[in-house]
Amino acid sequence: MLGAVADAARASVEGGVPACQVAVAVDGRLELFESFGDSRTTTRFPIYSATKPLVSMAVLPLLGDVSVPVAQHIPEFAANGKEAVTVEQVLLHVAGFPEAPMGPEEGADPARRLERLASWRLSWEPGSRFEYHYGSAHWVLAELLQRLGGGDFRDVIHERVTAPLGLPRLLGIPEDDQDDIADPVVESGGDTSIVGYLTSPPARAAGVPGGGGIATAADVAMLYQSWLGDDTGVTTDVRCNLPDAILGVPVMRTLAFVLAGDDGLHQLRYVGFGKDVSPGAFGHMGAHFQLAWADPETGVSFAYLNDLVAENVRHAGLVFPVADAAARVGR
Repeated sequence: MLGAVADAARASVEGGVPACQVAVAVDGRLELFESFGDSRTTTRFPIYSATKPLVSMAVLPLLGDVSVPVAQHIPEFAANGKEAVTVEQVLLHVAGFPEAPMGPEEGADPARRLERLASWRLSWEPGSRFEYHYGSAHWVLAELLQRLGGGDFRDVIHERVTAPLGLPRLLGIPEDDQDDIADPVVESGGDTSIVGYLTSPPARAAGVPGGGGIATAADVAMLYQSWLGDDTGVTTDVRCNLPDAILGVPVMRTLAFVLAGDDGLHQLRYVGFGKDVSPGAFGHMGAHFQLAWADPETGVSFAYLNDLVAENVRHAGLVFPVADAAARVGR
């Protein structure tokens, strides 16, 4: 079955993906890690929003009660009518400021970040709807990490999450350590709206918490192996099931992940779940089809990373067969 996963990844390159990596880990061990096309196993890829669980899982142990207002930890955040916004609402993308602005270098500077957080205004009543907060919500989490973790948010994430697993720093990569990062390859029709924002050398160094992670597929697969052992409910307890604004399906959001669920709609939840995952599978996709999930029923964790920026239907057709093959491992 692992051979079928590698074959599917190879086929994605034959179909037009310039470079990709695929990794599968089972029961704490990395069982498959291969690169295809213009990459090696040492190549690192931008993982975009697949970064979000890393940041959430770093901050959750520091928080305690997530139902409290953000302003209890960050008084300055209360400005402009945000005093009632809770930490939980931020984690679940129901906080009411989905498009609030923050530049990468601005967000990496504590004083400028705080000034910008205070300036934000609500677009709608917190808790009233789900609208994906592409970048804004996790800048709030970065500030919480800074205050509760006692250091630069990028350092706190590494010290609390990746270093204990023997993994490298995945967020906030110094400019002199970016030579082996795969740059996006843009096809006609590909959405380039976040490419420059997240992939310039200064942005990669800034470590945008909602989408600036840099990793290999093996790094991501092993992160998910560690989260398979979580017993806090963050990989199992759905806290938001409001409809997605675009596709209308229930979002099945925990405080850090998206769950597959048992309604047969798991492949519409922007994760890249394989067809045969169990209802308890959890994960989070990144832009341009960076796929990452784990299935507690089989003990499998999976990551597929690539450098293509293409029209979505074509891109999905190239990469989803890899996830389908991974979902059959262990069955």
